[in-house]
Amino acid sequence: MKKLLVLLGPNLNMVGIREKAIYGKENAQSINEDILAKAKSLNIECEIYQSNHEGDLIDRIHAAYSEDVSGIVINAGALTHYSYALRDAIASVEDSIPTIEVHMSNVHTREEFRHKSVISPVCKGVIAGFGKNGYFYALEELA
Repeated sequence: MKKLLVLLGPNLNMVGIREKAIYGKENAQSINEDILAKAKSLNIECEIYQSNHEGDLIDRIHAAYSEDVSGIVINAGALTHYSYALRDAIASVEDSIPTIEVHMSNVHTREEFRHKSVISPVCKGVIAGFGKNGYFYALEELA
């Protein structure tokens, strides 16, 4: 059975509380339950890991390398736009663990600083603007 890792970055634990006009009213726990249900329907094992700390996300990517993880879905939150360390962690495993970058909102219609992703060049693809469905699309692609 394939194992996929869903990584969620800073403030994604606050979805449903913060900026409801952008991220919606559904809370993070409910979205995570839906992600796990989608993975189960695809017959894949899925772990969701959220951290507000850059180093924790990097450590989790490094650990995935020795855990037989088949793919990573990442919503790095604001780290997307400036974390070269996170980019390098993804690049360090990209030959064996494809990564898909996901954003719930369409980052290209938001503030200018959100238009540039430093992690996109080392990801297999990018999905943005489809809310929680973006996670489902990424799981389907990696399945």
